[in-house]
Amino acid sequence: MRAALEEAKKAAARDEVPVGAVIVDPATGEIVARAGNRTTELSDPSAHAEMLAIRQLCETLGQQRIPGYDLYVTLEPCTMCAGAIAFARLRRVVFAATDEKGGAVESGVRFFDQPTCHHRPDIQSGLMGEEGGLLLKNFFKEKRK
Repeated sequence: MRAALEEAKKAAARDEVPVGAVIVDPATGEIVARAGNRTTELSDPSAHAEMLAIRQLCETLGQQRIPGYDLYVTLEPCTMCAGAIAFARLRRVVFAATDEKGGAVESGVRFFDQPTCHHRPDIQSGLMGEEGGLLLKNFFKEKRK
């Protein structure tokens, strides 16, 4: 999660909402993909950290599904990202801060609990949640000045 937080800080430095994600191969503990939000930079509303990390690993492996890999992200995934996680068949999702407004895992639509969801990864929430939440809170506090 520390690496995901570093990606979030890099996103903030680019004036992007500070969300970072890394994908880890649990067999080796190696980070195999990493990204921070780039929605503004790329003028792409789908350029969330999770989406970019998933795309990166899929491209590297030359496949659309990446079972057996774990995603660490600093903020609870939204519905779009939860859909991509399910379609990519990620093994596990660990997120730091809960997103009561836009989250879709433990908040909102609870995407993975829906009967139409094709795949439900293992979920862990709250890992370094205070740090992830603080990054976001400080970012938006500065924006409101």
